[in-house]
Amino acid sequence: MRLLTGLVPLVLTAGFALPVYAGTISIDGRGEVTAAPDTAFINSGVTTQGNTAREALDANSEAMADLIDALREAGIESRDIQTSGFSVSPNYVYSDERDENGYSLPPKISGYQVSNSVSVRVRDLEALGQILDRSVTVGANTVNGVSFSVADPGDLYDEARRAAFADARRKAELYAEVAGEPLGEIEKIAESQTFDQPPRPMMEAAYARAGDASVPIEGGELTFSIVVQVEWELGNS
Repeated sequence: MRLLTGLVPLVLTAGFALPVYAGTISIDGRGEVTAAPDTAFINSGVTTQGNTAREALDANSEAMADLIDALREAGIESRDIQTSGFSVSPNYVYSDERDENGYSLPPKISGYQVSNSVSVRVRDLEALGQILDRSVTVGANTVNGVSFSVADPGDLYDEARRAAFADARRKAELYAEVAGEPLGEIEKIAESQTFDQPPRPMMEAAYARAGDASVPIEGGELTFSIVVQVEWELGNS
């Protein structure tokens, strides 16, 4: 009994001398930056019909050549014009007639359709409206939308990163204060980025000038977002 009594104080003393570690805290922060676009992408082309595939193709090739020439005359460089789709397909006519066994007759080919489209990068947004107008004028009868971007968004994302980290630190300091523990060293940082194009009209990208035909275009604003997850030590180590 004397031996055990002598050891108990030593065990308790050693236990209280061990370092105390409360754990970690992981917080998400979000940073968001908006900016006007400086680049546009359009996808346009020509769809033609003909009694034969050859006839439809010849008509399409002629119209596409006129479209590409018009784009180059508008200042679009060859590197910014890329074929994005090409198809040749028959047109069918379905009949209500039936054969001697009562089965529906198979559809007949009534002609052919050829579609050819190009994806175009427009670096001068003020020319975008005139480019669209000119494209339709020379024969483009298919336009599959217009999208906008920023050519070099690196600085915008860096600004969003600073805002995201500041947001995460602010939240972490608040939680640490409520928990009554000091915020320690950073253990981990991870990020994800998003790009949004909300309908925020801001920039007048292209409008008709005196005596010039042009399609009204609004570039709006683009939003560049960063979400960062930061993990800190929480408590004394």
